[in-house]
Amino acid sequence: MTRAVLSLGSNLGDRLAHLRAAVAHLGEAVRVVSGVYETPPWGDTDQPAYLNAVLLAEAPTASARDWLDRARDAERAAGRRRDPQRRFGPRTLDVDVVAVWDDAGEPVLSDDPELTLPHPRAHLRAFVLRPWIDIQPYGRLPGHGWLTDLLTAEPVAGDALELRARPELTLESTA
Repeated sequence: MTRAVLSLGSNLGDRLAHLRAAVAHLGEAVRVVSGVYETPPWGDTDQPAYLNAVLLAEAPTASARDWLDRARDAERAAGRRRDPQRRFGPRTLDVDVVAVWDDAGEPVLSDDPELTLPHPRAHLRAFVLRPWIDIQPYGRLPGHGWLTDLLTAEPVAGDALELRARPELTLESTA
């Protein structure tokens, strides 16, 4: 049984519908979903605000590569188009594999350029850390430490102040 933390984000079209579709696309693998947060764009700031969430998923035989394939399938289903000229540009749906644990509960590490694990910038992104804390208050990002410590460290702490919880917007887990 592998476990994965996936980050969801959308800033084009019906943002909430895109996040809900991603949860539905991942289906029975989804164990728990965070609250929804509205966040300013990261990296390329000339674009609309994002809705972000994080989920924990499990599957009996999924490899780290399988989680990446599932993430990309969800993005394609939402009509995601990658613009090679705009790395952090707007998107209908972005699903990132943040961390994966093997069936023994050990973190999966990867330096594959297509799937670096844990995600190489997760420790710097309040829009990943804060929702993750919703579902794992005592969680740790492999190789980086406690989520709460990372969220309050510079430079993340400043970004965390710009997150806005959206409790009226909910995502449903199928488990």
